[in-house]
Amino acid sequence: MKYLKIDPATLGAEDAKDVQISSEVLEQKLVEVKTQLAQETDSIKRATLFLDLGGIYLDLQKEVEAWKMGQQAFKVFISVENWEYAVLACDLMFGADQPDSLVALGNGVWLAVTFPIEPELSIAMLEHIVDETPNDSDGGAVAAAAACYIADFRTTDNDRENLLFFSNQLLAKVGRRHGNISTQVEFEAWVKKLELDSPNDFLGRLSQVLEVMVQDDWWIDRDALRDKLPKD
Repeated sequence: MKYLKIDPATLGAEDAKDVQISSEVLEQKLVEVKTQLAQETDSIKRATLFLDLGGIYLDLQKEVEAWKMGQQAFKVFISVENWEYAVLACDLMFGADQPDSLVALGNGVWLAVTFPIEPELSIAMLEHIVDETPNDSDGGAVAAAAACYIADFRTTDNDRENLLFFSNQLLAKVGRRHGNISTQVEFEAWVKKLELDSPNDFLGRLSQVLEVMVQDDWWIDRDALRDKLPKD
């Protein structure tokens, strides 16, 4: 899986010398990608290179530069309706930890849930909400429920079992911290109480969570995008 994983810190560096070597490798990669960008004229390929640059900037702890790369990439991918890469740009901006990072996350999650992009990426974005919400907030619960829903209904490949397991574990984690759930009976009662077994209910509440996160700073015309969705 590409998105639901824990990256080794500092490229596996174990001491100060390894950290220095890793930084040098990253700086070299930065030069290489910038060289590619200077030679590239295709806007889509350039936007993909923006994402590559942003990822390297994050590894170098240059968050402002990473945010700028994400912004530029997002504008291009939205203009060509490449929703998956637009979500990746939002994920990059969220990771940059800037004042509007939660806004980026909210926009990205809306796209990730609305459009049938790579399910693992959608679940990874929803996991960010789980991580960002307080233990006593229902926001993490509805995000985890949405992750389970996506894993169940959008996956058809070999990752289905892994994604179902991951999302169910995510929901169980939220249950433990939100309702002190310790048994299966308690878990089932908690799910029913919060209507986490009803997609219409938890998806509607997820929409409310996103509204709070974004605070009317939507970077997309949601009504226009909804009109493009299949009507059946």
